[in-house]
Amino acid sequence: MLDSGKLKQSTSAACTRKSPRIQAQVAPCQNTFDHVRDVLEMPQKSLFSALSLRPSIYVIIWICLSSSVILFNKWILHNLEFDFPIFLTTWHLIFATIATRVLAYSTNLLNGLNRVRVTRQIFFKAIMPIAFFYSLSLICSNQAYLYLSIAFIQMLKATTPVAVLLATWAMLIGEPNLKVLMNVSLIVFGVILASYGELRFEIVGFLFQIGGVIFEATRLVLVQQLLSSAEYKMDPLVSLYHFAPVCAAINFMIFLYVEAPDFGFDDVYRVGPIVLLLNAAVAFGLNVSVVFLIRKTSSLVLTLSGVLKDILLVIASVVIWHSPLTVLQIFGYSIALWGLVLYKLGPSKLKEAVAGFRIAGSGRRYKAIQKAVVACIGLIFVTLTLGRIYPHNIEKPHPRIQEIFPEASVSELYEMDTTRVS
Repeated sequence: MLDSGKLKQSTSAACTRKSPRIQAQVAPCQNTFDHVRDVLEMPQKSLFSALSLRPSIYVIIWICLSSSVILFNKWILHNLEFDFPIFLTTWHLIFATIATRVLAYSTNLLNGLNRVRVTRQIFFKAIMPIAFFYSLSLICSNQAYLYLSIAFIQMLKATTPVAVLLATWAMLIGEPNLKVLMNVSLIVFGVILASYGELRFEIVGFLFQIGGVIFEATRLVLVQQLLSSAEYKMDPLVSLYHFAPVCAAINFMIFLYVEAPDFGFDDVYRVGPIVLLLNAAVAFGLNVSVVFLIRKTSSLVLTLSGVLKDILLVIASVVIWHSPLTVLQIFGYSIALWGLVLYKLGPSKLKEAVAGFRIAGSGRRYKAIQKAVVACIGLIFVTLTLGRIYPHNIEKPHPRIQEIFPEASVSELYEMDTTRVS
Protein backbone atom coordinates (compact mmCIF):
# COMPACT_ATOMS: atom_id res chain seq x y z
CA MET A 1 0.00 0.00 0.00
CA LEU A 2 1.12 3.53 -0.70
CA ASP A 3 1.63 5.89 2.15
CA SER A 4 -0.99 8.66 2.08
CA GLY A 5 1.67 11.33 2.69
CA LYS A 6 3.77 10.19 -0.24
CA LEU A 7 0.66 9.99 -2.40
CA LYS A 8 -0.14 13.65 -1.67
CA GLN A 9 3.44 14.70 -2.42
CA SER A 10 3.51 12.82 -5.70
CA THR A 11 0.12 14.23 -6.64
CA SER A 12 1.19 17.82 -5.91
CA ALA A 13 4.44 17.33 -7.78
CA ALA A 14 2.55 15.98 -10.74
CA CYS A 15 0.25 18.99 -10.63
CA THR A 16 3.16 21.41 -10.58
CA ARG A 17 4.92 19.59 -13.43
CA LYS A 18 3.21 20.30 -16.73
CA SER A 19 4.05 18.89 -20.09
CA PRO A 20 6.12 21.09 -22.40
CA ARG A 21 3.07 21.56 -24.65
CA ILE A 22 0.92 22.82 -21.76
CA GLN A 23 3.76 25.08 -20.57
CA ALA A 24 4.11 26.51 -24.06
CA GLN A 25 0.40 27.32 -24.06
CA VAL A 26 0.35 28.88 -20.57
CA ALA A 27 3.69 30.74 -20.53
CA PRO A 28 2.88 33.50 -23.07
CA CYS A 29 -0.31 34.51 -21.25
CA GLN A 30 1.43 34.41 -17.88
CA ASN A 31 4.40 36.46 -19.17
CA THR A 32 2.09 39.05 -20.72
CA PHE A 33 0.12 39.42 -17.50
CA ASP A 34 3.33 39.69 -15.47
CA HIS A 35 4.66 42.38 -17.84
CA VAL A 36 1.45 44.45 -17.61
CA ARG A 37 1.39 44.06 -13.84
CA ASP A 38 5.06 45.06 -13.58
CA VAL A 39 4.44 48.19 -15.67
CA LEU A 40 1.43 49.20 -13.57
CA GLU A 41 3.27 48.53 -10.30
CA MET A 42 6.46 50.20 -11.53
CA PRO A 43 7.63 53.31 -9.65
CA GLN A 44 7.26 56.58 -11.49
CA LYS A 45 10.93 56.82 -12.43
CA SER A 46 10.91 53.31 -13.90
CA LEU A 47 7.79 54.05 -15.92
CA PHE A 48 9.47 57.05 -17.53
CA SER A 49 12.46 54.83 -18.29
CA ALA A 50 10.18 52.23 -19.86
CA LEU A 51 8.68 54.91 -22.13
CA SER A 52 12.08 56.42 -22.88
CA LEU A 53 12.63 57.95 -26.30
CA ARG A 54 15.24 60.26 -27.73
CA PRO A 55 15.01 63.83 -26.34
CA SER A 56 14.45 65.19 -29.84
CA ILE A 57 11.30 63.05 -30.15
CA TYR A 58 9.85 64.59 -26.98
CA VAL A 59 10.63 68.07 -28.31
CA ILE A 60 8.93 67.36 -31.65
CA ILE A 61 5.87 65.82 -29.97
CA TRP A 62 5.54 68.81 -27.64
CA ILE A 63 5.90 71.36 -30.47
CA CYS A 64 3.32 69.52 -32.60
CA LEU A 65 0.79 69.19 -29.75
CA SER A 66 1.28 72.75 -28.51
CA SER A 67 0.85 74.16 -32.02
CA SER A 68 -2.09 71.86 -32.73
CA VAL A 69 -4.01 73.04 -29.65
CA ILE A 70 -3.70 76.70 -30.66
CA LEU A 71 -4.51 76.08 -34.34
CA PHE A 72 -7.38 73.74 -33.40
CA ASN A 73 -8.92 76.31 -31.05
CA LYS A 74 -8.59 79.06 -33.65
CA TRP A 75 -10.20 76.84 -36.30
CA ILE A 76 -13.18 76.02 -34.05
CA LEU A 77 -13.71 79.60 -32.87
CA HIS A 78 -13.01 81.34 -36.19
CA ASN A 79 -13.64 79.01 -39.11
CA LEU A 80 -16.55 77.09 -37.55
CA GLU A 81 -17.89 80.35 -36.02
CA PHE A 82 -18.26 78.79 -32.57
CA ASP A 83 -18.47 82.03 -30.58
CA PHE A 84 -18.29 80.40 -27.15
CA PRO A 85 -14.64 80.39 -26.01
CA ILE A 86 -15.60 80.14 -22.31
CA PHE A 87 -17.61 76.98 -23.01
CA LEU A 88 -14.67 75.56 -24.97
CA THR A 89 -12.29 76.22 -22.08
CA THR A 90 -14.75 74.74 -19.58
CA TRP A 91 -15.08 71.61 -21.72
CA HIS A 92 -11.28 71.23 -21.81
CA LEU A 93 -11.13 71.43 -18.02
CA ILE A 94 -13.95 68.92 -17.53
CA PHE A 95 -12.17 66.51 -19.86
CA ALA A 96 -8.89 67.07 -18.00
CA THR A 97 -10.62 66.44 -14.66
CA ILE A 98 -11.93 63.06 -15.85
CA ALA A 99 -8.72 62.09 -17.67
CA THR A 100 -6.42 62.81 -14.72
CA ARG A 101 -8.60 60.64 -12.46
CA VAL A 102 -8.44 57.81 -14.99
CA LEU A 103 -4.64 58.13 -15.25
CA ALA A 104 -4.28 58.25 -11.46
CA TYR A 105 -6.27 55.01 -11.17
CA SER A 106 -4.75 53.10 -14.10
CA THR A 107 -1.13 54.32 -14.41
CA ASN A 108 1.79 55.60 -12.36
CA LEU A 109 2.00 58.96 -14.13
CA LEU A 110 0.41 60.68 -11.12
CA ASN A 111 2.43 59.03 -8.37
CA GLY A 112 3.31 62.57 -7.31
CA LEU A 113 -0.12 62.69 -5.65
CA ASN A 114 1.29 60.53 -2.86
CA ARG A 115 3.89 63.21 -2.06
CA VAL A 116 1.50 66.17 -2.05
CA ARG A 117 -1.07 66.35 0.74
CA VAL A 118 -3.64 69.04 0.02
CA THR A 119 -5.38 69.96 3.26
CA ARG A 120 -8.45 72.15 3.59
CA GLN A 121 -6.25 75.10 4.57
CA ILE A 122 -4.00 74.65 1.53
CA PHE A 123 -7.04 74.28 -0.71
CA PHE A 124 -8.53 77.64 0.26
CA LYS A 125 -5.22 79.44 0.74
CA ALA A 126 -3.42 78.28 -2.42
CA ILE A 127 -5.49 76.11 -4.77
CA MET A 128 -8.51 78.43 -4.96
CA PRO A 129 -6.70 81.74 -5.71
CA ILE A 130 -4.34 80.09 -8.19
CA ALA A 131 -7.27 78.35 -9.93
CA PHE A 132 -9.16 81.66 -10.08
CA PHE A 133 -6.36 83.45 -11.95
CA TYR A 134 -5.76 80.36 -14.10
CA SER A 135 -9.42 80.44 -15.20
CA LEU A 136 -9.26 84.14 -16.03
CA SER A 137 -6.07 83.57 -18.01
CA LEU A 138 -7.64 80.77 -20.08
CA ILE A 139 -10.83 82.74 -20.71
CA CYS A 140 -9.05 85.92 -21.83
CA SER A 141 -6.60 84.01 -24.03
CA ASN A 142 -9.41 82.16 -25.83
CA GLN A 143 -11.48 85.33 -26.19
CA ALA A 144 -8.55 86.94 -28.03
CA TYR A 145 -8.85 84.34 -30.83
CA LEU A 146 -12.16 85.94 -31.83
CA TYR A 147 -10.46 89.26 -32.62
CA LEU A 148 -6.76 88.77 -33.36
CA SER A 149 -4.63 86.58 -35.60
CA ILE A 150 -2.54 83.80 -34.12
CA ALA A 151 0.60 85.56 -35.37
CA PHE A 152 -0.17 88.72 -33.40
CA ILE A 153 -1.29 86.74 -30.33
CA GLN A 154 2.03 84.89 -30.25
CA MET A 155 3.86 88.21 -30.45
CA LEU A 156 1.91 89.54 -27.48
CA LYS A 157 2.56 86.34 -25.49
CA ALA A 158 6.27 87.11 -25.63
CA THR A 159 5.64 89.71 -22.91
CA THR A 160 4.74 87.01 -20.33
CA PRO A 161 8.23 86.96 -18.70
CA VAL A 162 8.06 90.74 -18.37
CA ALA A 163 4.65 90.52 -16.67
CA VAL A 164 5.94 87.81 -14.32
CA LEU A 165 8.94 89.95 -13.37
CA LEU A 166 6.77 93.01 -12.70
CA ALA A 167 4.27 90.94 -10.69
CA THR A 168 7.13 89.54 -8.61
CA TRP A 169 8.29 93.05 -7.79
CA ALA A 170 4.72 94.28 -7.14
CA MET A 171 4.10 91.47 -4.63
CA LEU A 172 7.43 92.23 -2.92
CA ILE A 173 8.73 88.71 -3.62
CA GLY A 174 11.84 89.93 -5.42
CA GLU A 175 13.88 93.12 -5.34
CA PRO A 176 13.84 95.36 -8.43
CA ASN A 177 17.00 95.03 -10.50
CA LEU A 178 17.95 97.64 -13.11
CA LYS A 179 20.05 95.19 -15.13
CA VAL A 180 17.18 92.69 -15.38
CA LEU A 181 14.80 95.52 -16.28
CA MET A 182 17.08 96.52 -19.15
CA ASN A 183 17.10 92.93 -20.40
CA VAL A 184 13.30 92.64 -20.47
CA SER A 185 12.93 96.11 -21.99
CA LEU A 186 14.23 94.56 -25.22
CA ILE A 187 11.18 92.28 -25.25
CA VAL A 188 8.82 95.18 -24.60
CA PHE A 189 10.41 97.29 -27.34
CA GLY A 190 10.08 94.44 -29.86
CA VAL A 191 6.42 93.80 -29.01
CA ILE A 192 5.63 97.53 -29.28
CA LEU A 193 7.12 97.55 -32.78
CA ALA A 194 5.15 94.42 -33.70
CA SER A 195 1.91 95.96 -32.36
CA TYR A 196 2.51 99.21 -34.22
CA GLY A 197 2.97 97.25 -37.45
CA GLU A 198 -0.21 95.14 -37.02
CA LEU A 199 -2.61 95.85 -39.89
CA ARG A 200 -5.68 94.27 -38.26
CA PHE A 201 -5.34 95.74 -34.80
CA GLU A 202 -8.44 95.27 -32.62
CA ILE A 203 -8.36 97.04 -29.26
CA VAL A 204 -10.82 94.56 -27.67
CA GLY A 205 -8.73 91.55 -28.66
CA PHE A 206 -5.55 93.35 -27.62
CA LEU A 207 -6.98 94.05 -24.15
CA PHE A 208 -8.18 90.45 -23.79
CA GLN A 209 -4.73 89.08 -24.64
CA ILE A 210 -2.90 91.52 -22.37
CA GLY A 211 -5.36 90.61 -19.62
CA GLY A 212 -4.60 86.93 -20.22
CA VAL A 213 -0.86 87.64 -19.93
CA ILE A 214 -1.35 89.57 -16.66
CA PHE A 215 -3.55 86.86 -15.12
CA GLU A 216 -1.11 84.13 -16.18
CA ALA A 217 1.81 86.07 -14.69
CA THR A 218 -0.11 86.51 -11.42
CA ARG A 219 -0.84 82.78 -11.35
CA LEU A 220 2.81 81.88 -11.86
CA VAL A 221 3.91 84.22 -9.08
CA LEU A 222 1.28 82.79 -6.71
CA VAL A 223 2.49 79.27 -7.49
CA GLN A 224 6.03 80.39 -6.70
CA GLN A 225 4.97 82.05 -3.46
CA LEU A 226 2.33 79.65 -2.09
CA LEU A 227 3.55 76.28 -3.38
CA SER A 228 7.32 76.76 -3.36
CA SER A 229 8.12 74.37 -0.49
CA ALA A 230 9.33 70.87 -1.36
CA GLU A 231 6.21 69.17 0.03
CA TYR A 232 3.93 71.10 -2.34
CA LYS A 233 5.96 70.99 -5.56
CA MET A 234 3.84 69.44 -8.30
CA ASP A 235 4.54 68.32 -11.85
CA PRO A 236 2.12 69.57 -14.55
CA LEU A 237 -0.16 66.51 -14.38
CA VAL A 238 -0.49 66.59 -10.59
CA SER A 239 -1.21 70.32 -10.79
CA LEU A 240 -3.87 69.65 -13.41
CA TYR A 241 -5.38 66.96 -11.15
CA HIS A 242 -5.90 69.51 -8.36
CA PHE A 243 -6.66 72.65 -10.38
CA ALA A 244 -8.81 71.33 -13.27
CA PRO A 245 -12.03 70.65 -11.27
CA VAL A 246 -11.82 74.00 -9.46
CA CYS A 247 -11.15 75.89 -12.71
CA ALA A 248 -13.96 74.00 -14.44
CA ALA A 249 -16.41 75.09 -11.72
CA ILE A 250 -15.26 78.75 -11.92
CA ASN A 251 -15.41 78.76 -15.72
CA PHE A 252 -18.86 77.15 -15.69
CA MET A 253 -20.24 79.88 -13.43
CA ILE A 254 -18.79 82.56 -15.72
CA PHE A 255 -20.21 80.69 -18.72
CA LEU A 256 -23.69 80.69 -17.18
CA TYR A 257 -23.56 84.47 -16.80
CA VAL A 258 -21.83 85.45 -20.07
CA GLU A 259 -22.48 82.86 -22.79
CA ALA A 260 -25.34 80.62 -21.64
CA PRO A 261 -28.18 82.99 -22.72
CA ASP A 262 -27.03 82.72 -26.37
CA PHE A 263 -25.81 79.11 -26.20
CA GLY A 264 -27.74 76.10 -27.51
CA PHE A 265 -26.95 72.48 -28.15
CA ASP A 266 -27.47 73.16 -31.83
CA ASP A 267 -24.12 74.97 -31.70
CA VAL A 268 -22.46 71.83 -30.32
CA TYR A 269 -24.01 69.62 -33.00
CA ARG A 270 -23.03 72.12 -35.68
CA VAL A 271 -19.37 71.87 -34.67
CA GLY A 272 -19.65 68.16 -33.96
CA PRO A 273 -19.24 66.25 -30.67
CA ILE A 274 -16.37 64.24 -32.15
CA VAL A 275 -14.52 67.45 -33.06
CA LEU A 276 -14.93 68.81 -29.53
CA LEU A 277 -13.84 65.49 -28.02
CA LEU A 278 -10.75 65.38 -30.23
CA ASN A 279 -9.99 69.01 -29.39
CA ALA A 280 -10.09 68.30 -25.64
CA ALA A 281 -7.98 65.15 -26.10
CA VAL A 282 -5.27 67.09 -27.94
CA ALA A 283 -5.26 69.75 -25.20
CA PHE A 284 -4.88 67.06 -22.52
CA GLY A 285 -2.19 65.29 -24.54
CA LEU A 286 -0.21 68.53 -24.43
CA ASN A 287 -0.21 68.42 -20.61
CA VAL A 288 1.05 64.82 -20.66
CA SER A 289 3.80 65.66 -23.14
CA VAL A 290 5.01 68.54 -20.93
CA VAL A 291 5.73 66.07 -18.11
CA PHE A 292 8.00 63.97 -20.32
CA LEU A 293 9.60 67.05 -21.91
CA ILE A 294 10.58 68.52 -18.53
CA ARG A 295 12.04 65.22 -17.33
CA LYS A 296 13.98 64.42 -20.49
CA THR A 297 15.40 67.80 -21.55
CA SER A 298 17.14 70.85 -20.11
CA SER A 299 16.03 74.46 -19.65
CA LEU A 300 18.04 75.37 -22.75
CA VAL A 301 16.07 72.91 -24.89
CA LEU A 302 12.78 74.08 -23.37
CA THR A 303 13.47 77.74 -24.15
CA LEU A 304 14.64 77.14 -27.72
CA SER A 305 11.75 74.75 -28.34
CA GLY A 306 9.31 77.44 -27.24
CA VAL A 307 10.86 79.97 -29.59
CA LEU A 308 10.74 77.52 -32.50
CA LYS A 309 7.11 76.73 -31.73
CA ASP A 310 6.18 80.43 -31.71
CA ILE A 311 7.89 81.01 -35.07
CA LEU A 312 6.13 77.98 -36.53
CA LEU A 313 2.76 79.25 -35.32
CA VAL A 314 3.33 82.68 -36.85
CA ILE A 315 4.12 81.06 -40.20
CA ALA A 316 1.12 78.73 -39.92
CA SER A 317 -1.14 81.70 -39.24
CA VAL A 318 0.10 83.44 -42.36
CA VAL A 319 -0.29 80.33 -44.52
CA ILE A 320 -3.66 79.06 -43.22
CA TRP A 321 -5.52 82.29 -42.41
CA HIS A 322 -3.46 84.66 -44.57
CA SER A 323 -2.73 86.96 -41.67
CA PRO A 324 -0.86 89.96 -43.08
CA LEU A 325 2.65 90.55 -41.73
CA THR A 326 4.63 93.74 -42.22
CA VAL A 327 8.38 94.12 -42.21
CA LEU A 328 8.08 96.18 -39.03
CA GLN A 329 6.23 93.31 -37.32
CA ILE A 330 8.83 90.75 -38.33
CA PHE A 331 11.64 93.05 -37.18
CA GLY A 332 9.91 93.79 -33.87
CA TYR A 333 9.09 90.14 -33.18
CA SER A 334 12.68 89.12 -33.93
CA ILE A 335 13.90 91.63 -31.34
CA ALA A 336 11.34 90.34 -28.82
CA LEU A 337 12.36 86.71 -29.35
CA TRP A 338 16.03 87.55 -28.99
CA GLY A 339 15.29 89.45 -25.79
CA LEU A 340 13.22 86.50 -24.54
CA VAL A 341 16.06 84.01 -25.08
CA LEU A 342 18.60 86.38 -23.56
CA TYR A 343 16.42 86.95 -20.48
CA LYS A 344 15.59 83.27 -19.88
CA LEU A 345 19.03 81.81 -20.53
CA GLY A 346 21.53 84.57 -19.95
CA PRO A 347 24.77 85.17 -21.87
CA SER A 348 26.59 82.14 -20.42
CA LYS A 349 24.03 79.57 -21.56
CA LEU A 350 23.77 81.25 -24.94
CA LYS A 351 27.51 80.82 -25.44
CA GLU A 352 27.14 77.22 -24.33
CA ALA A 353 24.39 76.67 -26.89
CA VAL A 354 26.45 78.20 -29.72
CA ALA A 355 29.39 75.99 -28.75
CA GLY A 356 27.10 72.97 -28.78
CA PHE A 357 26.02 73.69 -32.34
CA ARG A 358 29.58 74.22 -33.53
CA ILE A 359 31.17 71.16 -31.99
CA ALA A 360 30.04 67.89 -33.54
CA GLY A 361 28.93 65.27 -31.05
CA SER A 362 29.09 67.67 -28.12
CA GLY A 363 26.46 65.88 -26.08
CA ARG A 364 23.05 64.35 -26.17
CA ARG A 365 21.04 67.49 -25.44
CA TYR A 366 22.76 69.49 -28.18
CA LYS A 367 21.98 66.74 -30.65
CA ALA A 368 18.38 67.01 -29.48
CA ILE A 369 18.42 70.75 -30.20
CA GLN A 370 19.92 70.18 -33.64
CA LYS A 371 17.34 67.53 -34.52
CA ALA A 372 14.51 69.72 -33.22
CA VAL A 373 15.72 72.62 -35.38
CA VAL A 374 15.87 70.38 -38.46
CA ALA A 375 12.42 68.97 -37.71
CA CYS A 376 10.90 72.45 -37.28
CA ILE A 377 12.48 73.67 -40.50
CA GLY A 378 10.95 70.63 -42.19
CA LEU A 379 7.53 71.41 -40.69
CA ILE A 380 7.81 75.03 -41.83
CA PHE A 381 8.68 73.87 -45.36
CA VAL A 382 5.73 71.46 -45.44
CA THR A 383 3.37 74.15 -44.13
CA LEU A 384 4.51 76.66 -46.74
CA THR A 385 4.29 74.03 -49.49
CA LEU A 386 0.74 73.07 -48.55
CA GLY A 387 -0.18 76.73 -48.42
CA ARG A 388 0.92 77.12 -52.03
CA ILE A 389 -0.65 73.88 -53.26
CA TYR A 390 -4.12 74.42 -51.85
CA PRO A 391 -6.20 77.42 -52.97
CA HIS A 392 -6.36 80.41 -50.70
CA ASN A 393 -9.60 80.71 -48.74
CA ILE A 394 -10.05 84.46 -48.76
CA GLU A 395 -12.07 85.77 -45.86
CA LYS A 396 -15.55 87.07 -46.56
CA PRO A 397 -15.61 90.84 -47.12
CA HIS A 398 -17.85 93.13 -45.13
CA PRO A 399 -21.53 92.85 -46.26
CA ARG A 400 -21.84 96.63 -46.72
CA ILE A 401 -18.97 96.68 -49.24
CA GLN A 402 -20.58 93.75 -51.04
CA GLU A 403 -23.82 95.71 -51.34
CA ILE A 404 -22.07 98.80 -52.73
CA PHE A 405 -20.07 96.80 -55.32
CA PRO A 406 -22.32 93.85 -56.26
CA GLU A 407 -20.43 93.03 -59.49
CA ALA A 408 -16.92 93.05 -57.99
CA SER A 409 -15.03 89.79 -57.50
CA VAL A 410 -14.37 88.37 -54.05
CA SER A 411 -10.67 89.27 -54.16
CA GLU A 412 -11.50 92.85 -55.20
CA LEU A 413 -14.06 93.16 -52.39
CA TYR A 414 -11.52 91.79 -49.92
CA GLU A 415 -8.96 94.34 -51.09
CA MET A 416 -11.51 97.13 -50.68
CA ASP A 417 -12.31 95.90 -47.17
CA THR A 418 -8.69 95.78 -46.02
CA THR A 419 -7.99 99.22 -47.50
CA ARG A 420 -11.19 100.46 -45.76
CA VAL A 421 -12.91 101.82 -48.89
CA SER A 422 -16.49 102.85 -47.99
